[in-house]
Amino acid sequence: MNQHSSIKGRGSLIERATEIYDFNAALRGRAAPAVDPTDLPPAPAVTPPAAPAPAAFVADAPVAPTPFTPRAPDWTGPVQPIDRIKLAEAGFLRPDSAVTTMSEEFRLLKRDLLSQLRTNPRGNRILVCSAHSGEGKTFCAINLALSLAAEKDREILLVDADFGKPGIPAQLGLEGGRGLMDALADPLVAIEDCVIRTDMPSLSVLPAGQRSHDDTEYLASARTEQLLKRLTDGRPERIIIFDSPPLLAASPAAVLASHAAIALLVVRADKTSESALRDATGMLKGGAQVQLLLNAVRFNSGGRRFGSYYAKGEAQ
Repeated sequence: MNQHSSIKGRGSLIERATEIYDFNAALRGRAAPAVDPTDLPPAPAVTPPAAPAPAAFVADAPVAPTPFTPRAPDWTGPVQPIDRIKLAEAGFLRPDSAVTTMSEEFRLLKRDLLSQLRTNPRGNRILVCSAHSGEGKTFCAINLALSLAAEKDREILLVDADFGKPGIPAQLGLEGGRGLMDALADPLVAIEDCVIRTDMPSLSVLPAGQRSHDDTEYLASARTEQLLKRLTDGRPERIIIFDSPPLLAASPAAVLASHAAIALLVVRADKTSESALRDATGMLKGGAQVQLLLNAVRFNSGGRRFGSYYAKGEAQ
């Protein structure tokens, strides 16, 4: 470090400065000598200010445009009623029915899914799939959609993406028409015009549309992502549920998983083999977050007994 000579004297810096400079005299007016007025230079002539020029017109500064935020359009198609009797006969949840064991199970499922979707960067898209046919994926997709549609601030779009064996509109008692594959194959088809509105305001259905031998290639194209964004942009309350073909029977399911946030893999109790489950989950790697849903399971007498609690008294 450099060495510095110490400052001689005592007291603060202000006190030592006062010893050198007579600040008190300056304050009493004796610090500066008297000035002879005759020694002062003549005062400069004062020119009166010129009249101000008329103000020129100044256009308003341009306002920066507000960034455009895309917003998915509303569904505009006609409303079709859901066949409640057909739902009950097939064992599905009924929107206006009493609380049952199955409705409580789907309530628990949707609460878990909603919490996961809240922080998922892939958006509100759920793929319901299975390893083979006959394991209950369509049954679970419809019931999940009905349960989610009971939420007070959500819009649910159930997409029939099982292009080989479509059937969701028929199971709900709806009349199908143009659907997802039509909008993928023809740029002139607006996908929002293919959506079927139901008499449940929060539930709509998008049919599969025409059959195509190039369904996997269409789903893998950039247009698929564009159409999905058109369905949900600016609409965080909208949730899309895809009912896909079986993973081990058709290739579109694995491609659909790349567009979903969560892949709900339905496993049928005492039917889905371990090897099939491993093969199915292997096809979902690198895509959506995989969740297993055990279907057709029987609870023992000491396990869950949802629904019986509500049967003890009438709803208030």
